[in-house]
Amino acid sequence: MKKNKKGILSAMVLIAIAVLAQSCAPVFSDLQSARLVGKGNVEATPSYSTVGFSEEGESEGIQNHVGLQLAYGISSKIDLRLRYEYIWLKEGEDYSKSVIGLGPKFSLLENKIAFYLPVGRALGEETSETWQLHPTLLLTFPAMEDKLDISFSSKYLIAFCEDCDNLVAFNLGLALSKNVKRWAIRPEYGLLFNPGESGRFYHFSIGFSGVIGN
Repeated sequence: MKKNKKGILSAMVLIAIAVLAQSCAPVFSDLQSARLVGKGNVEATPSYSTVGFSEEGESEGIQNHVGLQLAYGISSKIDLRLRYEYIWLKEGEDYSKSVIGLGPKFSLLENKIAFYLPVGRALGEETSETWQLHPTLLLTFPAMEDKLDISFSSKYLIAFCEDCDNLVAFNLGLALSKNVKRWAIRPEYGLLFNPGESGRFYHFSIGFSGVIGN
């Protein structure tokens, strides 16, 4: 019975991946806080993520990501962020793809609340030309004299295709450092839902951010 349940879950995961691959990869980690990098400064954040799928008490790892985010401070209130992710399946089909995204990030309350609006798409073979928009609200609670940030983000993944479902994601992350304004280690956990379905995707990620500039 357990083998049958695992086989059914594996089939469901592959179907879910196939559906999502036709639009845009479910890259839903943030690995950032509500802080901005500062005018003229550049921040780089390499990262690694592992993603799984869970339903009815059963879960299975499905894919890994390696990525890089770059942020440039246009002003004290606005950053421009560029993101690249390379994704591959853990087992089963020999499948990989790349995802790119670009968008502005606006400070609403300094170091505590920000709004991020990236647009992006998947690249490579077996991907469509569908674009996605990910409006994201970032909430950060600075702690321990700039040695610890606790961040929560919520986002709505909007797919610009007629037959694609929009998704909802939530992330909880930390920034650990002697000075989070300059560099930080960023562990993060997040969940991705289709409001009309019972299953969910989850990710564990780790990133490292460093700021170049004043």
